Amino acid sequence: MNGIRYNSMINGVVHSWSSVQVIMGGTPVTGVNKINYNSKQTKEAIYGAGQNPVGKGYGKIENSCTIGLLREEVEAMRAASPTGRLADLAPFNIIVQYLPVNGQKKVTHRILGAEFTNDGGELNEGDTSDYNEYELLVSDIRYN
Repeated sequence: MNGIRYNSMINGVVHSWSSVQVIMGGTPVTGVNKINYNSKQTKEAIYGAGQNPVGKGYGKIENSCTIGLLREEVEAMRAASPTGRLADLAPFNIIVQYLPVNGQKKVTHRILGAEFTNDGGELNEGDTSDYNEYELLVSDIRYN
């Protein structure tokens, strides 16, 4: 887009879940099986005289994050909460690192000011692990 060509594959190896490290509140978390984070900015065409836009307007940026955690990770976080509720934990940062694989550079994304918005769990007959998904309110996501 800016004249720089990005090579997405080096030596035939691309990033996968096995090359991801998640750090929550300064602690590496191994009991995570999913993380989904997004930034979305409102953008719209501004119209004046004629049929075509005369400019563009930029609005707010909305950030979102969900994470899948093992029950053991969740209970360790609850132990750090003053009330035992995830929602009562102080805001924390999440670092998602895509570790180098076969000569690739490490890529680091930072999810800032994360706070849990839901708590609880679900376990069904036949489940071999107790993973649950949690939503987070986040202040900012930095992709560099």
